[in-house]
Amino acid sequence: MSAFAAVMLVGSAAACGDDQSPTHGPAEPSADASVPPDGSAARADLAALAAAAEDHRFAALYDYTAPGRDKRALVATVARDGSWRVDVAKGALGGTADVAIVSNSQGVFQCSLSSTANPVTPTCVRVADQGERVPAEYDPKIERVFRQWLDVFTDRQSALSVTATTPLKGSRGTCFSIDSISASLSAAVDVGIYCYAADGLLTAARVESGTVRLAADPAPAPATVPMPGPVVDGDAMGMASPPPPPPEPSASAASAPAA
Repeated sequence: MSAFAAVMLVGSAAACGDDQSPTHGPAEPSADASVPPDGSAARADLAALAAAAEDHRFAALYDYTAPGRDKRALVATVARDGSWRVDVAKGALGGTADVAIVSNSQGVFQCSLSSTANPVTPTCVRVADQGERVPAEYDPKIERVFRQWLDVFTDRQSALSVTATTPLKGSRGTCFSIDSISASLSAAVDVGIYCYAADGLLTAARVESGTVRLAADPAPAPATVPMPGPVVDGDAMGMASPPPPPPEPSASAASAPAA
């Protein structure tokens, strides 16, 4: 386990008190995992599991792989009061900074996280109202697979195509291939494959922004998710790499007499 993941999960466990579950790797899906035979059955199954997911509370470590990037840690926490937080290692500033997205009754926040490579004082910037999307320029995107689309998945009238599919490697439960059938240019959800255990825990997902897989059994949920740092004014971190610093003036240029 990376230092990032250890620190994040220890924080969640501490908030839970002494009620902790043992940590084990997730079970591999069986080769004969059942697949619902038609789209209507799959749609009903997805709606039921998404409803369970809306009520499920947990803190869990995932492996996260984005296109063209190495595997890294992600920690998702949904607290008993409904607040949630997703911590993504190397998730901002072109992979040079750890980032958290936090949602609570006060809104949605993007927060910087300290790391060995980037030892900063964590702070948070409010980027959206509760339930709204993070603006694209500040959005790691992968946090959306945990909570953003559950109300769409539970609505059987939403413009989605849902079919059961072969389980993703490392997942458990039932996997669904989800696509949008909306005429709108923007999809109703992040289309891809979502896998849920019977209790509503997301065990894997593969979407355009990357793939997450449950890396260990979840811990009990805390009462509320902690903010990594104080809320401050100013801009949140961007997703792109920061521009290089301007070159230092050479000694000869600095000592040259003015014209």
